[in-house]
Amino acid sequence: MELKKIRVNIWITVSSASLLLLAASSVFYWNLVRLGYAVPIPYILDVFCLNNCPADDLNILHTQFPPDNLLNYDKSLIQILGEPDKLDKNRISILVEKSKYRLTVYDSKKPVKSYPVVFGGNPAGDKLKAGDLRTPEGVFSIKDMYPHESWSKFLWLDYPTKQSWRKHIKAKQDGTIGWGDSIGSEVGIHGVPANSANIIKNRSNWTLGCVSLENKDVEELYQFVEKGTEVEIIR
Repeated sequence: MELKKIRVNIWITVSSASLLLLAASSVFYWNLVRLGYAVPIPYILDVFCLNNCPADDLNILHTQFPPDNLLNYDKSLIQILGEPDKLDKNRISILVEKSKYRLTVYDSKKPVKSYPVVFGGNPAGDKLKAGDLRTPEGVFSIKDMYPHESWSKFLWLDYPTKQSWRKHIKAKQDGTIGWGDSIGSEVGIHGVPANSANIIKNRSNWTLGCVSLENKDVEELYQFVEKGTEVEIIR
């Protein structure tokens, strides 16, 4: 009887220790994901191409481009699209062209209005790691949107995506970045500090990697997009 009790106590102790170790490992892994050092579990098959990865360069959202100017910048989106509360926002998408310092709103994949924008302090090239001051390239979606106390409005993008993670891992394998580098996070579209519209007019790339518009422009844009709106960023 005493031996049986000892065995039960050992089993309880081992089981409890295993559960504690599992919980601690889960918390540690979750923190690595949150900080951008580990690939999220739902992404693993696609990131490491165990699930027939598509070619990244085929992931293109927009094929029709506006002329080489700011399309309809002198018109309001209400004039072009009507009242935002009556609009099917599923039709809206966004194209950001880094080389042209331009953000264009699309309705059913047709360009309707462009805005001037600026980027991270190191605008050339794709974002590969946290702190490189680059704006990521690829197709993203708005994961959240809210007023911002310093930059008017914030449209939070779902960077890093599976495509972002593939680029990040490849850059580590190539030696372009270090194995200890994080992929980064919290990339979005936002305004500028109050009374700083000249930042946009002068094309001063001031952000840490986000896309920045004049406050009046991001406030207009904010009314016509929603969570899930797709945003394509190209060079």
